[in-house]
Amino acid sequence: MKTIISLSSLALILVLMSFTNLTPLHNSETLEMKTIEKKDSLLRHVVLFKFKEGTSKEDIAKVEAAFSALPQKISQIKDYEWGLNNSPEGLNKGLTHCFLLTFNSEEDRAIYLPHPDHKAFGAILTPHLDDVVVVDYWTN
Repeated sequence: MKTIISLSSLALILVLMSFTNLTPLHNSETLEMKTIEKKDSLLRHVVLFKFKEGTSKEDIAKVEAAFSALPQKISQIKDYEWGLNNSPEGLNKGLTHCFLLTFNSEEDRAIYLPHPDHKAFGAILTPHLDDVVVVDYWTN
């Protein structure tokens, strides 16, 4: 009786495996797939700033200009745009500036992040920064 139950269980498992992917989440191939960029996809780097209360318009303009100069200094930045929040929803939590950078690869972003010109920009920004949010994603 035990043999029949065991064989039945084995047969059921084999049938179920043929219909499902039971690959474990920790499989190295699965992890690799998460980091492979799509050939037709771009890596977006979204940066949102909230300036300290009392930051002058002149200081904010210096930050805007310094960020806007980065694409000419760092060749890995493939596209760049920025703008001011104008959402009527009131959900920005004090974040007023949005900067969108585009990279072709995670390697390009990895060059950008510690780049001396990016670090110099950070030195201009930091005295005026109250909060920052960064979100990176691959376009679909």
